[in-house]
Amino acid sequence: ISKGPGNTKVAKSTAVPPGPPVYLDLVYIPNHSNSKNVDVEFFKRVRSSYYVVSGNDSAAEEPSRAVLDSLLEGKAQWETNMQVTLIPTHDSEVMREWYQETHEKQQDLNIMVLASSSTVVMQDESFPACKIEL
Repeated sequence: ISKGPGNTKVAKSTAVPPGPPVYLDLVYIPNHSNSKNVDVEFFKRVRSSYYVVSGNDSAAEEPSRAVLDSLLEGKAQWETNMQVTLIPTHDSEVMREWYQETHEKQQDLNIMVLASSSTVVMQDESFPACKIEL
């Protein structure tokens, strides 16, 4: 809480308020992995075996490098070193650079980035796909 004009208390906004962790099997990182809505606190609280990272818009900074770094920082604060799989929906320069620059830290934190190895063809469109077994 911070003091606003006229000594009025103003609540400080965060994407995910502090609190106990929530454990899930699969989490879609909100808003195309934009850093305006996802921070370290998100990954400290929302703990998942699988995170889906969407976003393919470098102009809008999606996916955000800050979000990917927040995953590393938040996961480092977990009490256990459970396996986490990151599933990108698009191949992006941001994702490739982050993967290469932080690969050793990913291994230390038991984070695996899943690359698509399959292609789905529907009518006149084809796209990469991943199979997830929960």
